[in-house]
Amino acid sequence: MARTLNKDTQLCISLAARPSNHGTRFHNFLYEELDLNYVYKAFAPTNLEDAIRGIRGLPIRGAAVSMPYKEQCIPMLDELDPSAAVIASVNTIVNTDGHLKAYNTDYLAIASLLASHHVDRNDDFVVLGSGGMAKAVVAALHDAGFRAGTVVARNEATGTAVAEQYGYGWQAELAALRPSLLINATPIGMAGGSGEGVMPVPGDAVGAATTVFDVVASPSETPLISAGRAARRKVITGAEVVALQAAGQFELYTGIRPTPDQVQRASAFARSA
Repeated sequence: MARTLNKDTQLCISLAARPSNHGTRFHNFLYEELDLNYVYKAFAPTNLEDAIRGIRGLPIRGAAVSMPYKEQCIPMLDELDPSAAVIASVNTIVNTDGHLKAYNTDYLAIASLLASHHVDRNDDFVVLGSGGMAKAVVAALHDAGFRAGTVVARNEATGTAVAEQYGYGWQAELAALRPSLLINATPIGMAGGSGEGVMPVPGDAVGAATTVFDVVASPSETPLISAGRAARRKVITGAEVVALQAAGQFELYTGIRPTPDQVQRASAFARSA
């Protein structure tokens, strides 16, 4: 039987320039399975400030925040959890009686995946990008004990800022770098974007790596991940990131931590669309 919405139904949303169905299907699957009076809907805001006012004023229980709003929304919020404050990037907003507190479950998901995939902390790494997701990746690498790495970003101001905050190097281009751990934290390869179907690095950089990590979640098999599999390299996918970070968001919104089995089944349902 389909759930019936009523005046007490809690609304959670996502704010993204290019919304996908993943979060909507993931959260609504778990709301139904756990018989929770919640509903989730994705939005592409035409005005970010108005959207944040709407969260506070309606009131909307929570909001996932995606590119390009992870940093832009910070001045509009009331409080940053340490997970968001340390990297000045937000992916989750929780509304408690009009008080908007921000978190970053991307950071927590990436840290968990580095550990569960047993990525060697002695590996040298390259992180492609310097936006909100790249900040979460670099912070997680630093906190996990990775010592040697480079942020590769065309934007010198943001690239050097991220790199210097954690004691790593910066380059505008990959050039001759061939790291053991290669991480794409840019939108290149994302479905619906200008770089859809494009590899963010040359093929020989994939072959030189031990581990290939792409944070792009849609499609789950990006060109970079496909190249990593073809080269028989260890791969970590954006689908894994989005599942863990969404589970963290779900817990923040509802107070309930879904089991690993529930997360797996919700993720499979979300990807099946």
